[in-house]
This record gives sequence, C-alpha cells and structure tokens, in this order.
Amino acid sequence: MRKILKWLLRGLAVVAIFLALAAIWKREEIQRLMAVNSLFSEDKIVNNFSNMDAAFLTTKVARGAAPVSPLPKGEDMALPAGLDDWIISRNVTSLLVLKSGEIRHESYYLGTSPEDNRISWSVAKSYLSALFGVLLHEGAIASLDDPVTKYAPALKGGAYEGASIRNVLNMTSGVTFDEDYHDYDSDINRMGRELALGGTLDQFTADLKDSFATPGEIWQYVSIDTHVIGMVIRGATGQSIPNLLQDRIIAPLGLEQDLYYVTDGEGVAFVLGGLNITTRDYGRFGLMIEQDGYYNGTQVVPANWIAASTRASAPTKPDKRAYGYQWWIPSDGTPGEFFAHGVYGQYIYIDQTRDLVIVSTAADRKFRDKGIGQLNIEMFRQLAKNL
Repeated sequence: MRKILKWLLRGLAVVAIFLALAAIWKREEIQRLMAVNSLFSEDKIVNNFSNMDAAFLTTKVARGAAPVSPLPKGEDMALPAGLDDWIISRNVTSLLVLKSGEIRHESYYLGTSPEDNRISWSVAKSYLSALFGVLLHEGAIASLDDPVTKYAPALKGGAYEGASIRNVLNMTSGVTFDEDYHDYDSDINRMGRELALGGTLDQFTADLKDSFATPGEIWQYVSIDTHVIGMVIRGATGQSIPNLLQDRIIAPLGLEQDLYYVTDGEGVAFVLGGLNITTRDYGRFGLMIEQDGYYNGTQVVPANWIAASTRASAPTKPDKRAYGYQWWIPSDGTPGEFFAHGVYGQYIYIDQTRDLVIVSTAADRKFRDKGIGQLNIEMFRQLAKNL
C-alpha cells in the first residue's frame, strides 16, 4: 500500500510539473484570454480601451516621415446645455470639435489624455473603406461587382460563395453572424477569443457556412463582412493591410503619433475594429474625408469614392439609419452628414455643409440601450448649432 501511495504521489508530481510547464508555455495566451474576458468590465473598460496591446497581439502602423499637420486652435465654442450630463452618462473619454480645420473644443475625461491610442472598434471599418477606394482607383481591384472569391479563394464553398465585393462593402452579404456582445457564445465573442488565443481570422471566416438571405437582398450589420474586404485587398495586392494603410492613407495625414492594429495569430490585422489612434489623429482622418479626400496638399482618397461610400447604398428601412460602404448615414440627415461609428461610443461625425468634424471616444457599457445612438447624433448636432 505504501509503495502504491509513493508511485501515486510521484505521478501527481509529474502531472503538476507538466501543468506548470504548460502554463508557462501558454502564459501569454492565458493572460490574453483573461484580459479579453474582463475587457468590458466596469472597473477596467476605460483603461483597457487605451491599452489594447495588453490584451491582444498587435502590429505598428508608422505615422510616416511627414511633419505633423497643424490643427490650429480657434475660438473656444459655447457648449450646449446638457453636454456635461451626456459626457457623464455616456462615459465619454474624449471630445474633439473641428470647425473649418480649427479646434473649437477639446477635452478628455476619466483619466485619459491626448496621447492615448484609443481603440476604434468599428470606426476602423471606415478607414478600410478609404483604403479600398484608393486601390480601386489604382486598378488593383477591377470591379465592385466581382465575387469576393475572385480575390479570396479560401472563401469558396462557404457562406460567402456568391457574394460580391459590393455586398460586403454595404453589408448585404446575407451571411449569418451573431453580433450580440452580451452573449458569451455569440459569433462576435467567439471571434474575440480566437484573436486572444492567436487563432486565424481567415480560417474563422472561411468556416462560416450559414446564410439568412441571398446576397444583395437584405441589409444586416455583419462585422465579419469587413474582414472579407480585408481578404479581398490582401488577395488583390499581395500586401498586408497595415503596410497599405500606412502608405496610402496614414503617411499623407501628418499624424502626431504612430498607431497600431490588433492582429490575429498570423499577424493579420483586425480590420473590422482593431485600430488604436489618438483623438486628434482621428480628427485628421475625419478632416480628410470631410474635404472630399483632400488633405495637407494631397488628394489622399479619390473624391468620387468619398461621395459613393458616404451615400446610402444598402436596402434599409426608411426610419432606420442608412448604410453606405462602411459609413453610416442618419435617416433624418442632411446631404453631407454621415459618420463612422464603433461600439461603446466611438464616433467620427462629419457634416460637410458645416465644414465640421466631431470625434468622440467613450467606454459606454449601455451603448445598446434603445435610443442611445440617436441621442449621440443629436448631441453632435447641438454642438454644431453652437458654433
């Protein structure tokens, strides 16, 4: 009996050593998974959104060699009634108002600062749209009506078989993808864990098999569609998104700081929501878009692509926000009014008729409550009226 017990203890010791070695070997993955599981916790969300490189693999996008483009300080604007309450209730972390290229208001909250690279979430989709427009103009991609499988053959036989580039640009792919951030087992949260554990998003996307509609028939917000745009771009050019974005979009803007993308385990950029940029540098991108793609003496993005991508092209209901090529258009908006929007309260709001760009970052855990999106747009409009 004593001999059996001795062998059992030795066996347990070996198992303990094996588990300890496995924990060391997988330590980074375990740490990232733990960070992802607490990413949106009330006591951590603000800090996490300024430090996404602690939870995920990342790759730098250099600002380039150009001098920093000026954002001159204009006269301080009068702030609308209710702004303070909105900032508190929406957990706003920064607010920047640019009128005619001048800073009319800039403020930071909850311990954040102008130097913080704040997570974009789906604001990144609009950056990818701008890059796509440049590559389309250059001829790297022949037509919006080409099937996505022409450039991303790994998608053959899956849910994206038969979808065109246009379908994924305006999110009418018809692909089934559960985007409930509050459901642990939703597709969007499974994708997040895939990122944290160093998995591959190309394979994750290719493994999707279900559709709810024929491509082009019904609009439904499907974030994974944006990853497919990234696959198309990479297939068409043979280059990575960070390198292309750095060269075509970022370098001409004269940003203040380098930025970075969250990536998967193969170093592929998380193009549907993984950019991390300072508030003022979000503003510079917004100014370029607001000025029909022209900024700092350079036509960065073709003006006709700005017009096409920020116009409603998806079949949405009349009382709902409309959607273009990775840009939102308010249902009650005026011509030239559109915005980039990310979950938890990230915005680049643009009104071309007013020569206005507003950037807002936040950590709003109630972002999905009824009416919050419209409330945010109305606050931006109130800011515009006070200029």
